[in-house]
Amino acid sequence: MAAACAAERIEFIPGSELTAELHGHELHILGFGFDIKHPRLLAELDRFQTVRQNRIREMCAALNKLGIGLQAESVFTLANCQSPGRPHVARALVQGKYCGNMDEAFERFLKKDRPAYVPKFKMSCAHAIELIHRAGGLAVMAHPALNRNDDIIPSVVAAGLDGIEVFHTKHTPAANKRYMDIANKFNLLITGGSDCHGMSKGRPLIGTVRLDYSYIEKLYFA
Repeated sequence: MAAACAAERIEFIPGSELTAELHGHELHILGFGFDIKHPRLLAELDRFQTVRQNRIREMCAALNKLGIGLQAESVFTLANCQSPGRPHVARALVQGKYCGNMDEAFERFLKKDRPAYVPKFKMSCAHAIELIHRAGGLAVMAHPALNRNDDIIPSVVAAGLDGIEVFHTKHTPAANKRYMDIANKFNLLITGGSDCHGMSKGRPLIGTVRLDYSYIEKLYFA
């Protein structure tokens, strides 16, 4: 990715997304600007990727028991990444004509309490933030409006949070304002992103969220 950006003269900022848990609630922590060669971070990311790949295998095994012949390797090929997730399984189900669309795939098989649902591995919020900080990065709470639990934000701040993703494809203008106010209240950095994990309903999300470059500059001087 860094080489591709350099070839097109696009500024590259290393980033990652970690699934974490705090007080029984799932949240996603973004890491920005970390050392991409940090040994501990690389070791942990390798471990997380293996866990995610095994989760895909478990989902496919559950689908096979239901008479759905989807194979894990087909999902890996379609995902073309080291960290596949449920959306890739859903796309593979549609591609294999087992479901008409991704919504049907989730509703019939992949949502929580559906027959092919497999829980995600979650680290503690404190561990996720500490891991990012150890690698020299900044820890940011992803898509807070999707969490539907703003009461948890002060606890995440207390755990060492650096910023909050104010701008997101599923945030409304009202949500943008709300999280801008929260960011200012807790003196948090402001970020934005498309949350692109490949194609979404036939279109790529990457590049659909824009924010002023001044927010990026603040990441460098945090």
